[in-house]
Amino acid sequence: MLKLLKLWQTLGDRMDVHKNARLTPAGREIMVRRVVEGGQTPEAIATAVGVCPRTVRKWVKRFRAEGLAGLHDRSSRPHRLRRPVPAAIIARIEALRRQRWTGAQIARETGVSKATVSRILRRLGLNRLRALEPVEPVRRYEREHPGELIHIDIKKLGRIDGIGHRITGDRRGQSSRRSRGQGLGWEFVHVCIDDASRIAFAQVMPDETKESATAFLKAALAYYQSLGVTVARVMTDNGGCYRAFDFRDACRDLGLKHIRTRPYTPKTNGKAERFIQSALREWAYAQPYTHSDRRIAELPRWLHRYNWHRPHGSLDAKPPISRLGLSEDNLLRLHI
Repeated sequence: MLKLLKLWQTLGDRMDVHKNARLTPAGREIMVRRVVEGGQTPEAIATAVGVCPRTVRKWVKRFRAEGLAGLHDRSSRPHRLRRPVPAAIIARIEALRRQRWTGAQIARETGVSKATVSRILRRLGLNRLRALEPVEPVRRYEREHPGELIHIDIKKLGRIDGIGHRITGDRRGQSSRRSRGQGLGWEFVHVCIDDASRIAFAQVMPDETKESATAFLKAALAYYQSLGVTVARVMTDNGGCYRAFDFRDACRDLGLKHIRTRPYTPKTNGKAERFIQSALREWAYAQPYTHSDRRIAELPRWLHRYNWHRPHGSLDAKPPISRLGLSEDNLLRLHI
């Protein structure tokens, strides 16, 4: 009997069963064969295995009726429901839900309990109202020629005078330092990316005012002009600096058409948002900087690597500069 217990424990450890389960299908087979073929009493087997004699007789009965198949676990769900919900009621519940009725309203209208309505809606995949909203298709667009559209955005970064918590993981003292008025403040990374070529430009400015936004716009146009790209349109979000009259007048004087994204829809300006993610990961937080000035000094080097050498996922693993189709002489002249 001791060997039977050891064998049962070994088989149980190899199977994914409940941690408190007394028997496994293999253990049940050994148990019933001891009764059917070995002639032992259910009481003796029950004592050895740690179950009641009634359980032993149950498995013996199933084994004699169904063989080994009868020793496997069965679903506890009844074969027949006493009062299943008619199909017409289920269809009515679905129709009312698609009219955006709540579960309580549907239950009151159909005479079905709220629990039943909830179960039916979950089975239909309509238990959340958002399931009724049509899935908005992904809209991807790309201008055909470089310069047709550039995206501009701003990312705020905290100034540092030592290695920050993103590297060390130590946030101690940050809140108290700011509360004492000893915080270092912020610096603002103005970024720009061309829609067709993905050639990017960025500068760190002291603020996000209309003056800084206008100065960055002119610097970005000068950079693209140095590559032989003439910009026709500029897309921004609805930040105050971009809604200012000075920025509007600058776009007009520079011959640019200014496009603003729909409010609360950052995906419209998604190329700039995605470029900011790459910049943060590969430049701002890529290495431990001991001061903001060191981080700023690294930005032009990273931008050169991004535009001229880094494979871009949406450009068949080619760098953005490849989209300009520059001749060999121009490549040598511009690659500094």
